[in-house]
Amino acid sequence: MIFQFTKKLNAANGHFRLEVDAEITEGNLITLYGESGAGKTSILRMLAGLLQPERGYLKVGEEVWYSAEEKINLSPQQRKIGIVFQDYALFPNMTVRQNLEFALYKNQDKRVIAELVDLIELGDLQYRRPETLSGGQKQRVALARALVRRPKLLLLDEPLSALDKAMRDKLQNYILKLHRNFNLTTFLVSHEVKEVFKMSNEVWVLKDGKITSRSTPLSLFSQTDVSGKFKFTGEVIDVEKSDVIFIITILVANNIVKVVADEREASQLSVGDEVLVASKAFNPLIQKIN
Repeated sequence: MIFQFTKKLNAANGHFRLEVDAEITEGNLITLYGESGAGKTSILRMLAGLLQPERGYLKVGEEVWYSAEEKINLSPQQRKIGIVFQDYALFPNMTVRQNLEFALYKNQDKRVIAELVDLIELGDLQYRRPETLSGGQKQRVALARALVRRPKLLLLDEPLSALDKAMRDKLQNYILKLHRNFNLTTFLVSHEVKEVFKMSNEVWVLKDGKITSRSTPLSLFSQTDVSGKFKFTGEVIDVEKSDVIFIITILVANNIVKVVADEREASQLSVGDEVLVASKAFNPLIQKIN
């Protein structure tokens, strides 16, 4: 996949020019990361055909979706994309199944609906209307609907930010399963460091419309390089002094891990911090993530 976009954009601090030029391996899950107004959502909108660049080029597989020079600009309906925003945008007068069927293109095999209902566990919900569903259930429906047309690109604009932690973790797992099962190339906009670590192959940091860094989550968020036989990330849920040492309790997925730390290490940590834990010379090394 290759894309080059140039576009003048408005931001809270004035105008800036978005200029991105990237080539990526299809099948990756890439997080766009950076401050609000850096151009993350604008990139998604240009990939989707909802916002036209001033100049640029977009090729997905063997298909050119946009070329300013060749005057090619496929409509969103012509591009093989799925989009999920914070707003679920479900039709309130339709059942869950009807919302999914509405997304089918003309003469498409309806068996894809049954596949998605099974994959995303919507069986008990498929004949209910959106107003009877929780936020997490609505977002599952929105994810399923985005995949009805078998997209090549899945575009996710902070789709889980309004959900509580437990539901966000569950839906992250659904997204990863869908990404792998459908062999998607996925772009995710997220500000949650833990979410970025869990989901991304690669992170692009944007500032003022430019990609300033492309790296793995570990390289981006670790303050120093860490090597060892194990590495995991988690959230500090307790810092307790015990004699001359400190016990740091860390939530990793649904498991509790306790790590011994000295006073210097403990003084840098607070409840709620995202941390990286690794082994070094057979001893655990705990490091706060930026």
